[in-house]
This record gives sequence, structure tokens and C-alpha cells, in this order.
Amino acid sequence: MWAAAGVVTLGFLIVLEIAARHYDLPGPITRQVREVVVAPKSGALLYAGMALMTVVLTWRERFIALGAAIGIDVVFQLVRWAAGIEVTDGHPFGNGALWVLLGYGVIALTRRTGAERVLLLKGVGLGLLLIAGRKTGDTWLLITSKARPMVLDQYVAVADHALGNPSWLVGRFVMATGAIGFNVLDLVYGQLAVAAVLVALYQLRNVAAERRFPRHHLVRTFLVIGLLGPGIYMIFPVVGPIFAYGTGTEHWDGISLWWSDAPRTEHWALANLWPDIPPPADAPQPMPFDGITPRNCMPSLHTAWAVAIFIHSRKGPRALRFAGTFWLIATLTATLGFGYHYGVDLVAGVVFTLTIEAGLRSLERGWDRSGTLLVSYGAAVFTAFLVSYRFLPTEMAARPWVSGPLLILAMASVIYGYVRTVNRWEPKTAPAPQPEPRPELV
Repeated sequence: MWAAAGVVTLGFLIVLEIAARHYDLPGPITRQVREVVVAPKSGALLYAGMALMTVVLTWRERFIALGAAIGIDVVFQLVRWAAGIEVTDGHPFGNGALWVLLGYGVIALTRRTGAERVLLLKGVGLGLLLIAGRKTGDTWLLITSKARPMVLDQYVAVADHALGNPSWLVGRFVMATGAIGFNVLDLVYGQLAVAAVLVALYQLRNVAAERRFPRHHLVRTFLVIGLLGPGIYMIFPVVGPIFAYGTGTEHWDGISLWWSDAPRTEHWALANLWPDIPPPADAPQPMPFDGITPRNCMPSLHTAWAVAIFIHSRKGPRALRFAGTFWLIATLTATLGFGYHYGVDLVAGVVFTLTIEAGLRSLERGWDRSGTLLVSYGAAVFTAFLVSYRFLPTEMAARPWVSGPLLILAMASVIYGYVRTVNRWEPKTAPAPQPEPRPELV
């Protein structure tokens, strides 16, 4: 199964590489190969991938891997310094983590045999899959900007009146918090994959001792969300309120930013309205947009991933549960407050995640009637959302006191169905037998 999954993944990457080349863009394989030498785009992600790989190692081997990665990064940085190469488009660290990942792949093939080789290859594959998923997503986003010149933001913005235009409300709140609020939320928003790895490390903490992976964990959900989501972007291209109704990152001028590098596309905006003036609820139509801004709003995958982190953190210790809750709330606030998403994007993202999670759990335990019904219902609700956003936005905006509660009720019904079904799947723990009282001696 792992070999088949590897072949399918490699084939998909090759196809995506060819598609990217058609638009004169670097594909995911090219992007990954470059980071063996050049400064990586996300050094934290490379170390997160290496951390996932180390779940199959002993503690001694983990310290050796970390030391080797840091040492290689130091050497790379010294060479760049000596050669006068200034890192302006990337991070000065991360190459070492990728080298260690690839090195352990070589060790698995040349120095390990039998079950030990398979386990180490699974660990290396898991780390590389996380990194490849990010590169694949970046390529997908670039392809959406080239392949979908027309966007449907006007439809989504009108439909968002049913929820009271939450992006406009939260946007004003985030702007009022200034640099501190912005940078805290931006850090949370930009390092979502690292938060996922922390939860995944807890779930995979016993792999080295048990010599096997659990059948279902967060990384699987993360990868499937990232694989299916961009396909929806191609069907329903939306750029987001800060681009369609704002001035891109012009709104954040004067604020010291840590991570944000969103493009400035103010000349393509329909009007400069976000976040001060809600858009008009008149007849929407497709509108042209630039060829660089990703059409990555419907559904909100940041919401989807944050919901997945929240779900998988529920069985952890209190600190992990608190972190999962914080990351969910902060991510929802950031997606709306930065103007990257409309409120209806978030509603669709929640249903999207729960449907995928239900499908993966059903695949793990075996399909039955309850799992099939839950996945079918979630897919039907998600489809109904997209259809209503596209064909009924003016009706939704005209009757917000009806359409808004219906949207929330439909999302809540999927949440209720998921919780109820999954709780039924959980094994019931019988109470510990109590010792019978000893009869008193007369």
C-alpha cells in the first residue's frame, strides 16, 4: 500500500510539474530540488518535516539528526557569507533538515533491512510528503491564477451579506489592534503547518517503541485537504476581499510586518471598500483579475486545516487541547481580519474538513452505513453551499435573517452528525470491576 501510494504521489507530482511548465512556472519537483542548495522558502517547514521523520528514531538518533541539520545549516550560511550571497528571497536555515531527511532515506536503503528499513522509509516518506504537500500547494495556487482569469468574488461578497459581512467587521477590529495584533495573528496564520506537526508528533509519539504507525493521524487529513482543496479553487475561483475590494497589502502600510508578502493588486480591485464600506448587494457578475493572485478562497483551507488541528488535539493533554483551540480561533480571526476570506468561505471550509475527516476515519475502520451517510451528507451540504453562493447570492442578501441562520444551521448539522457518529465509533471502556465486600466474621 505504501509503495502504491508513493507511485501515485510521484505520478501526481510529475503531472503537476508538466502543467506548471505549460505556464512557464517552476513545478513542485523543481522547487524542492532547488532547496537542496538555495535558501529555502520555509525553513521551519523543512525542520517540521524532519521532526516527523524522527518519530521512527531513538532519542540518541534524534539528537544526532538535529545536530547534523544545524551543523549543515551553519556551513551553508558560512559559505553564503564567504561568497557574498545575501539571502533576500528565503530563509537562512532549512537546507540542513532537508539534507538529513534525504540522508536517512539513503541509510534506509543501504544500511537497514526488513521491517527496520520499511519503518525508516515510512518516516522519511512522511516528512517528505509534508514538504511536497506545501510545494504542491504553492504550484496549484500559481496555476489557478493563470488558468482562471475570471473570478467570482462579486457572487461571494453578495452572498456574504447573509452573514453580516464578517470580513469587514473583523477587518476593522484587526486594524484597530495595530502592529501587535496583526503580527501575532500573522504568525499564527503563516505557521499553521508547524502547529499541525506539533499535534502529529503527539499522535505519533509511540511509533519508535511500537515500530508501527497508527492507521489514522493528522498528517493524512492535512495532505488530503491540500490535495482536494485546490481542485475546488479551479471550479470556484475567488481572490478574497482585500484584493477584489481593497488595495492588497496597502492596508498594512506603516505596520511592521513579520511574515506577510501578499502581492499588491489594487489596480485590479473592483472598488476600494474593504474594510470600511460593505460591498453593494446588487447583481453580481464574473470579473477579470490579475495573473499572479491565487484564487484560493473557496473553501478556506486555512479554516479547514485549523479545524483538523482542533479535532485531532481533542485527545491530547490539556495544554495541547488549549493550543488547538487557540489556533482555531486565531486562524478564523486572521482569515477574516486580513481580508483573505469571506465569511461564507469559512462556513464551507468547516463542512469540507468534517467530510474529509469522516471519509478518512471510515476508510480506517471500514465503511458502514453511518460513515457512508455522514460523508454523503457532508458532500451534499458542501455542494449546496457552492451552488447557492453562485446562483442565489442576491436572494441570500435580500433575506439575511433567513439565509444566514440556514447557512449556520446547515454547518451545525454536519458538526452534530460528525460528533454523534464518531462518538458511536469510539470503543466503549467498561468500568473497572469493583472487589466484592468481604463478609464480616461473626
